[in-house]
Parts: sequence; structure tokens; C-alpha cells
Amino acid sequence: MKANVGGLDRIVRIVVGLGLIALVFVGPQTIYGWIGVIPLVTGLFKFCPFYPLIGLNTCSACHKDSGT
Repeated sequence: MKANVGGLDRIVRIVVGLGLIALVFVGPQTIYGWIGVIPLVTGLFKFCPFYPLIGLNTCSACHKDSGT
């Protein structure tokens, strides 16, 4: 599992994830807020399983490792 989420992408994922999870406790209090676990986990682990499928990599350190 090679890191493919970096920088601003990672910060946005964590903030959005926490915001969605907060909706479970405050606001409309629906179960759909738990969808925020997905962006939160991908931001914390710096890996998105969807990115390799579409050939995307926002991790600048990974670009340096590959020599491109």
C-alpha cells in the first residue's frame, strides 16, 4: 500500500470526514454522517484505493520516488 494522497488533498479529506461524522451527533443526526469515515481513513493513511484505478496520485513525495 503505497501512499497516493498528499498535501492539500489529505487535509481536505480529514476535515470533510470529521465534518460528516459530526453530523451524526449534531445537526440532522442521520446515519449517513458515518460516510465521513471513508475520507477520514483515506486521509489518515495517505492511501485512496480508488486513485490507482484512475491513475491519480496527489502525493508529491511519491512522484519523486518514481523518478517522474
